[in-house]
Amino acid sequence: MITVDDIPQQAMELRFVRATGPGGQHVNKVSTAVQLRLKLDLADLPVVVSARLTAIAGNRLTKHNELIIAADRHRSQLRNREDALERLNDLLERAQQPPKRRVPTRPSRRARKTRMDNKKTLGLRKQLRGKPTLD
Repeated sequence: MITVDDIPQQAMELRFVRATGPGGQHVNKVSTAVQLRLKLDLADLPVVVSARLTAIAGNRLTKHNELIIAADRHRSQLRNREDALERLNDLLERAQQPPKRRVPTRPSRRARKTRMDNKKTLGLRKQLRGKPTLD
């Protein structure tokens, strides 16, 4: 199981930026929010894990193949740093689990018959809504 500790330090970069939200005057002076940037090219991840990680990452992945995790839930830099590393660990854990194999299923004969009967009933109901003929 690959964790944050297994990733080389040159592949990870932590930036501290100013956070939004509550904090009064303190929020304007201190950079407590953390931006964790993981360069996937330097991370030494197995190809399969790297591919799954890029799929899971979504819009957190840049065009330079960097995964960005922004953490600003807490008011302290240390807790935000721990939060970002924990979230990266969770992503790595999810990327290492192989996807469940889909077992194709088919509707039963009874379900198909019920569906067709419902379609015929609705079609008849709509047909009866039309203007009456002069027969």
